[in-house]
Amino acid sequence: MKTYFNIRYEFDKQAVHRAIDATMKGYICVADGVVLNTANRNADYLQVVNGSMFSICDSSWVPVYLKRIYGVQYEQYCGSEIFKDIVQSRKYRMFFMGTDQATLNGLRTELAKMNPAVKDMQFVELPFLNVNEFDYPAIAQMIEDDGAKIVWVALGAPKQERFMSLLLPHLKRGVMIGVGAAFKFYSGTSENRCPEWMQRHHLEFVYRILQDPKKQLKRCFWIVWTLPGLYFEEKRKFNKSRKQIRT
Repeated sequence: MKTYFNIRYEFDKQAVHRAIDATMKGYICVADGVVLNTANRNADYLQVVNGSMFSICDSSWVPVYLKRIYGVQYEQYCGSEIFKDIVQSRKYRMFFMGTDQATLNGLRTELAKMNPAVKDMQFVELPFLNVNEFDYPAIAQMIEDDGAKIVWVALGAPKQERFMSLLLPHLKRGVMIGVGAAFKFYSGTSENRCPEWMQRHHLEFVYRILQDPKKQLKRCFWIVWTLPGLYFEEKRKFNKSRKQIRT
């Protein structure tokens, strides 16, 4: 586990899955550009993100920047990938929360093709509330009664990370993972992830802008505004540490 751009990342996929197996309760953040940007502009949210077990790297650009600064090669592990990996593993009982009922119904149908046991798992639509207004004890009791090991939360960043941090004290068990748009990607009823060639060339943000310009252009503006400062601050830290080693 390493801290870069002020986020505690776990890049090792096997370490991620070992930690899930070994943990009774906790939450994992899926840190894309929005999470990275928002966390570095909001100290309270940064504390929420780093209060997780760790974050996995949903940004394809972060590994590029780290290669340039540190000369190390890391890989992206996005929310849709960990979602698919865990569902296909057939190892866990899971609980699905968030988005709307039509998406959840489609999600159940599509995921059952990967893992037939999904048909008997719970898919719960959450009411449209401020993050402080949810009945966390009641939600935790639903999860406890269900016995799920993995709790998928799809409320979008930064809401889902705050939701998980507020639900955690009420849980007795369950590893929560905030996966944003993954429910929509796999539901067969809504948007899809961008083509693989766009993923390879780090152009997923372009695809998302085309899908939802109003929402994504605002997000991209803040990322572009914040990123240069984060990059040069990380580079400064690296140069400083290198000088200290030499002396």
